[in-house]
Amino acid sequence: MTGENNKDHVLFPRKIHGKFTALHRRHPNVWLAYSDDLLRWSEADMAVIYGPRSESHWDSKSVGNNGVPIETGEGWLVLNHGYTPDHVYQLGAILLDLDDPTKVIRRPKNPIFWPREMWELRGDVPNVVFSCANPVVNGIVYVYYGGADHVIGLATCTLDNLLNYVRTSE
Repeated sequence: MTGENNKDHVLFPRKIHGKFTALHRRHPNVWLAYSDDLLRWSEADMAVIYGPRSESHWDSKSVGNNGVPIETGEGWLVLNHGYTPDHVYQLGAILLDLDDPTKVIRRPKNPIFWPREMWELRGDVPNVVFSCANPVVNGIVYVYYGGADHVIGLATCTLDNLLNYVRTSE
């Protein structure tokens, strides 16, 4: 998006209502945007979806997007990240409505993944797990992530388990 001082852009894997659709972050919130041509993203076609939560420690300071949203029968499953006031980056998941992704169906209060290994805790930027890809192959979600901004890790889980967690967690 030109003229924007934001980041964490993620395109949906298909058009929604005939338009290209993307998540992006205008600090501190995550926004949804639509475009006819991938070049112009009108302010009128943007909406805030969610932001940091003061009552939830893991994403109380900042939130952002990770890999491409995963289309499921229950909604768009989106991996996201947040960080704490002491800059510990963690991963979470959100379920958005298929027809209107500005509607959050479920947003669990707890993260799904956080730094635990030494190579996630110490590195160029300590205490970071940050994903940029989450392909689904044969029902398994492969989450490729950076650990402390100096190594690449891989976490896996079944799509069913991840969706069930988002569906049933507070």
